[in-house]
Amino acid sequence: MAAALVLAAGLRVVRKVVVAAGPRGVQARGAAGVTDGNEVAKAQQAAPGGAAPTIFSRILDRSLPADILYEDHQCLVFRDVAPQAPVHFLVIPKKPIPRISQAEEEDQQLLGHLLLVAKKIAKVEGLADGYRLVINDGRLGAQSVYHLHIHVLGGRQLLWPPG
Repeated sequence: MAAALVLAAGLRVVRKVVVAAGPRGVQARGAAGVTDGNEVAKAQQAAPGGAAPTIFSRILDRSLPADILYEDHQCLVFRDVAPQAPVHFLVIPKKPIPRISQAEEEDQQLLGHLLLVAKKIAKVEGLADGYRLVINDGRLGAQSVYHLHIHVLGGRQLLWPPG
């Protein structure tokens, strides 16, 4: 495993890029926990639903590529493109629910299924020592994509309180 330091434009810190060869081939990833600070700004500007397709709907219809870890008839799981932990993946429903606050009683089984899939993939990803599930809701919750999604983060000691 090799590591390199790259100074990326717009970042307030030096971003560490880890290049690793593994079962999925050679991958380059930003260092876990390093962010450009734009997630809140993105959430402030995000459209809270509407006719335009989201990045997640484009991943679901395969018009955008993703590192898919799991799929069934109700959900899709893929790695986050800007990981905030050594392991960071998203679990999204195929049903377009913009926000958790807009889920209905009829979504109860689906929401439970998403949590059980998160647990299953966390185990596959080697997170036996623990992990965190995060659902952002709305502008003040820093939701930047209006398609319900569960972040699963692990592989390091997570701090409290978050945010």
